[in-house]
Amino acid sequence: MTLALYARGKGWPLDGVTVRLSHSRIHAQDCADCETKEGKLDQIERELVLSGRLDAAQRARLAEIADRCPVHQTLTSEVKIRTRLV
Repeated sequence: MTLALYARGKGWPLDGVTVRLSHSRIHAQDCADCETKEGKLDQIERELVLSGRLDAAQRARLAEIADRCPVHQTLTSEVKIRTRLV
């Protein structure tokens, strides 16, 4: 949704977006660019398929915008879950 709204605002010819995700658990020590170095981590691999007559610069900008969408920000930030029994 974020990409579609951005492209529409710019008047870019984005016809559709498909996002494919795969999830795995990896050893933290196997992740060179991760802060955590012990235990296991969740790893999500994302593929973006952008449909439409976009040039390379538009495609690159949309990939940057994908990293700024609210869902991506939530998944890459520290998450604290508080449980309350009611």
